[in-house]
Amino acid sequence: MPRRERRAQLLESALEVFVAQGYHAAAMDDIADRAGVSKPVLYQHFPGKLDLYLALLDRSCDAIIDRCRTALAATQDNKLRVAAAVDAFYEYVAEESGAFRLVFESDLTNEPAVREHVDRVTTECASMIAGVIQADTGLSDAAARLLAVSLVGMAQVSSRFWLTEGGGISRSDAAALVSGLAWRGIGGYPLDH
Repeated sequence: MPRRERRAQLLESALEVFVAQGYHAAAMDDIADRAGVSKPVLYQHFPGKLDLYLALLDRSCDAIIDRCRTALAATQDNKLRVAAAVDAFYEYVAEESGAFRLVFESDLTNEPAVREHVDRVTTECASMIAGVIQADTGLSDAAARLLAVSLVGMAQVSSRFWLTEGGGISRSDAAALVSGLAWRGIGGYPLDH
């Protein structure tokens, strides 16, 4: 199998094991078995368990950041941007792979490299949203950033709550409820035009 394909296979197998067991309980033996390879093959691609976890975390963080970027770029209508950005988080946590657990529910956040990756989601998504808020409202950078971090936090926490305790509310209805709440707040700031 070509190196790139083997790496992708190993990452998929590792994702399944880390999501099911968490970082601390997962063993490289389990990952190699799941991938159908020997441990030496696994170690040819990833020198250690943390390296493998960080590679997965990179991929998972990039996925939600890219979704947020796409949501913001999809329209110039800010109400629709809020809805799309919130929905990006709901869509992400609803994926069957459970990759969001690596980002939002990691049992390794005391590890500085992991914390840096996890914080990157909030930082980058909030930075993109803050740029839109600041451009449209004329608020200071600090104020726009605070509002943006609040919106990201609302989307992230509510989507995880919905996944575990949604009470029969569909994904689209849950995202619409939360984006409606967010828009009622952020929509009150005047456009700077």
